[in-house]
Amino acid sequence: MATTTTRPEMTPAATGRPGARRPSEERVSFAGVVYGELLKVSRQWTTWVMFWLLAGAVCLPYLVGLARADLKTQLATQPLQSLYLDMAAAFFVLRVFSGLLLIALTARLIGMEYTSGAIRVLLARGVGRTQLLAAKLLAAGGVALAILASGIALNALLIGLIVGAETGSLRAFTALNAAFWQDTAVYAGTVAISMGLSILMAAAVTVVTRSLAAGLSAALSWFAADNLGLIFFFVGAALTKSNLWLKATTLLLGPNLNAMPGAVLPARTGARAFSAINAPLAPVDGAHTLLIAAVYAMAFAAVAFLLTWRRDVLE
Repeated sequence: MATTTTRPEMTPAATGRPGARRPSEERVSFAGVVYGELLKVSRQWTTWVMFWLLAGAVCLPYLVGLARADLKTQLATQPLQSLYLDMAAAFFVLRVFSGLLLIALTARLIGMEYTSGAIRVLLARGVGRTQLLAAKLLAAGGVALAILASGIALNALLIGLIVGAETGSLRAFTALNAAFWQDTAVYAGTVAISMGLSILMAAAVTVVTRSLAAGLSAALSWFAADNLGLIFFFVGAALTKSNLWLKATTLLLGPNLNAMPGAVLPARTGARAFSAINAPLAPVDGAHTLLIAAVYAMAFAAVAFLLTWRRDVLE
C-alpha cells in the first residue's frame, strides 16, 4: 500500500518572504496594554456593583443631614460654615469608601492573572512583567481619578439640591470665598493621596502573594488592622505607663491618612472633627503625615516592582 507524506505548511515567518512578521512586530504596545486593562475593568459586573455602592455611600450623609432640625437656619445665617461642614463630610465618606473599592479593583487586576494563569499568555505576547504591572497600576490610577472627579461632581449636585430645597434659592453659595475653594482643592488632594496609597498597597500585597484570594483578603485587612491596632497600643501605654506606645502609632499608615486632612487644613474647614476618627494616639502635623505617606508609597512601589522584576512566572 502506498503511503503519502503530508508536507508541513510553511508560514511567511518560516519562509522569510517579504510579508513575514517578526516577533518584535507582534508585541503589544504599552498604550494597548493599558487600554486592555481599562477594558477589563469596564466589563466586570462586580466593578459596576461597587461603583453603585460607592454612589449610595456618598448620598447617605445627605439623607441623614436632611433630618437636621437647624439645617435651614444654618444655611440662612451661617452658610459658609454649613457648606464647609458638608464639604468635610463628603470628602471623608468619599475617601473611606473609594479606598475600599480601589483596593478590591487593584487586587483583582493583578491577582486574577496569576490565579487563572492568564499572565503566561500575556507575557508570551511580548509584554514585560514590569511593563504589565505598570499598565495595571496606571489603569487603576485612571479609575481613581475618574472616581474622584465623579465623586466631587455628585457631591456638588447633592449639595445644590439640598440648598435649593431647603432655602428656595442658591443664594447660600454666594458666601463661598477664595479660601473655601483653596481648602477644597487641598482636601481633594489628600483624598487623591489616600487613593494612590490604597492602589500601591493592594498591588504590593497581591504581588507578594501571587493569588487573588490571598491578595484581596490581605489588602482589605491592612487598614482594618491599622485602625484596630490602635486599641492594643492604647492598652500597652496604659499598662506600662510609657508614651512610646502612643508615639509608635504615628508610624502607622492608616491612622496617618485619617489624620492628614485635619493636619494640613485649617480649623475653619471642620476637617479635624472627622480626622480625629482612628487618628494616631500622639499628635502629628501635616508634614509628618505627608512624609509617612511618601515613605509607604515608595516602599509599596519598590516591593511590587522588584518582586515582579526578579521572580519568573513558572506556575
